[in-house]
Amino acid sequence: MAEFDWPGEQLITAAREGDPEATAALVSGSHPHVRRFARTLCASPQDAEDAAQEALIILYRKIGMLRASGALASWMFRIVRNECVRRTRLALRGGHGPLPDAVAPSFEEEVFLRLEAGRVAAAIAALPADQRRVLIMRDVQGHSGRTTADALGLSTAAMKSRLHRARTTVRQALGDQDGPDHPGGGHD
Repeated sequence: MAEFDWPGEQLITAAREGDPEATAALVSGSHPHVRRFARTLCASPQDAEDAAQEALIILYRKIGMLRASGALASWMFRIVRNECVRRTRLALRGGHGPLPDAVAPSFEEEVFLRLEAGRVAAAIAALPADQRRVLIMRDVQGHSGRTTADALGLSTAAMKSRLHRARTTVRQALGDQDGPDHPGGGHD
């Protein structure tokens, strides 16, 4: 089943050393895997395709920065995940950059926000695909229940059921990682 294999170490090494044909073959060979990552992590098929393309552009431009040939899959996963999170944040801001009157967060706040965003993204990524799509369309992209149900080919009741299960699962995943003073947390 060669279609499930990542490009080989020899090809990766040649690409890292600047061989243009190897780089093109590496990008082409990585494309199905990167698309699969994006489809599982991004909110919509369009975001997934855009994130996959962005990740492949980064691979093409920065393959020389890859330290070990065996790290290609994890490197690409991180790039795709970061791109999906970036797209989600952009959607939450209504597609615009920061507000002009916004105060820049302190270094500590920025680190905390990134850690929280990573936790939330990981919890959402761990959801079954059907629940993840409903949660992202409703809670991240802000679509109405009817629009979400129609877009996913579901009845409103089925969409609400999946949304409830997704929210509960994410809430539990985030609660399990909190400290003892948080309801649902509590590790001694």
